[in-house]
Amino acid sequence: MQMNLPNTITVLRIFAVPVVIYLILTGYLQAAFWIFLAAGISDAIDGYLARAWNQRTELGAYLDPIADKSLLVSIFITLALIHFIPIWLAIAVVSRDLMIVGAVILSWLLGHPVTIRPLMISKVNTVAQIGFAAFALGSAGFGFEASDLLMLTAYVTGVLTVLSAAAYLAAWMRHMAEGAG
Repeated sequence: MQMNLPNTITVLRIFAVPVVIYLILTGYLQAAFWIFLAAGISDAIDGYLARAWNQRTELGAYLDPIADKSLLVSIFITLALIHFIPIWLAIAVVSRDLMIVGAVILSWLLGHPVTIRPLMISKVNTVAQIGFAAFALGSAGFGFEASDLLMLTAYVTGVLTVLSAAAYLAAWMRHMAEGAG
């Protein structure tokens, strides 16, 4: 096992997921916000430590995106369940991630594995999703009314999510066409 401090921090981020879900569902939105914020900061810290201390591992390469996506997808679903964010946005976020995972699995099953490289639109999308989740949790937890701004940022996040899904789908289709030729 390739456990080191960066990987341990990532595992702790995975363990934060059910805690954040519980806190949101039981109405402790401020606490959920602070743990989400700590998880976001820990993501930056574990990445920095892995690079600075030359402790990048194969395990970390798998765990980090699992931790990130688990936290984001869980927050979007949970906030949609309590009707604090639009359900369509949670569906878009989850569908995009399922589409990417499904494409990777299908490529592997068809003997033409694909390597996922983050696209620029995907990086922008991830920042938008994290920012939106933090804004939604913060506005709910601290009780400031920002429904118009929340809806505007929901639409921006939704558009970026769809654009990111489309970009990955196009890249995957090109990859699969190369294998067919």
